[in-house]
Amino acid sequence: MTDGDATGASAAEGSDAASTGSGNREGGRGRDVVVPMPLYKVVTVFSTLIAVVSVVFGFMLLDAATLNVSFLGNFVRSVLAFVGLQIADGILSTVFAAVGLAIIAFGAGVYIIGTRFRARGMGKYQEDSGEDSNNNG
Repeated sequence: MTDGDATGASAAEGSDAASTGSGNREGGRGRDVVVPMPLYKVVTVFSTLIAVVSVVFGFMLLDAATLNVSFLGNFVRSVLAFVGLQIADGILSTVFAAVGLAIIAFGAGVYIIGTRFRARGMGKYQEDSGEDSNNNG
């Protein structure tokens, strides 16, 4: 086997891998999951939706943790008072903050996992493509 044969064989294998969607898995970048286009659309839409709702709700809980004028904080306090539970403001504030941060982290995790999916035939990011960039300035 000569150098030309080895180079040609590896180039052919690389193009076969790109055409099947499995991609190059060098350097730990091969964590993408190739799925059909309809499933890709569902995963993308719902992972983004869950992430956005989680982040917004998490920040609402962080706002409620400040015990200032907050719709959610006042609502939870009034529900607790209606039920007959008396919880100290410090404990309630801590619970709001902890749950808010946990929900924001959950939304970020869902979004990260959702970005691992790609449809068959989709290209990789430009920095992963191995092409030389001509941006010099």
